Amino acid sequence: MNAQPLLGKSALVTGGARRIGRAIALVLARAGADVAITYRALAAEAAATVGEIESLGRRGLAVECDVRSEGSVGAAVSAVVRSFERLDIVVNNAAVFESAVLDTLSVEQWNAVFETNTRGPFLVAREALPHLRASRGRIVNIGSLGGIHAWAGHAHYCASKAALHSLTQAMAKAFAPEVSVNCVAPGWIELPGDGAEGAAHFAAKTPMGRNGSGEDVAAAVLFFAAGPHFITGQVLAVDGGLGL
Repeated sequence: MNAQPLLGKSALVTGGARRIGRAIALVLARAGADVAITYRALAAEAAATVGEIESLGRRGLAVECDVRSEGSVGAAVSAVVRSFERLDIVVNNAAVFESAVLDTLSVEQWNAVFETNTRGPFLVAREALPHLRASRGRIVNIGSLGGIHAWAGHAHYCASKAALHSLTQAMAKAFAPEVSVNCVAPGWIELPGDGAEGAAHFAAKTPMGRNGSGEDVAAAVLFFAAGPHFITGQVLAVDGGLGL
């Protein structure tokens, strides 16, 4: 197996400064890709992640971007293409998560989640599409197990991710045959700083006996980024069997 299947390619990971986005960016860089990340407020964390990308021998770029804004997305994609001269892979990772009681959920809360989690990937994919068509590229959306099995305390989040799963399949049809579009749907992913009590609860419910890691999600993204271009329109749960 080629240790660097993405050598010569470039990738954009939205929300790539920390947590799952950072893990994805680093795995793509290890696979040979030059990697750009977007951030909204975490400039220091973004710079640190770019430093890690460059330490792997790849070019890195951090671009400030609000995925809710059409103009901001357009400027970010243009900056990436100017820097790397091509765009092969887009990972729509930027998202917000919120707990809320459904019967008191406000319209403002609903809209705030959807404009990042669903409209954002649409805007990024639409702006990147001409470049991805030219490179026969890939889009990987980051969904959620909550978009497959709804959680009552996170209804607006779950609905936004279910919409993203459906959008993935619509994109797969609309952007074929040049661009493949798939989705990775993580279950409970344990990351530094997360509460130990919640982590233990979900690990006990997971058939594989542990929670997922950022690297587990990143490995699934790499599969779609480097695997057969013929695979498209798929939603892959990365949950250790939690959703079974």
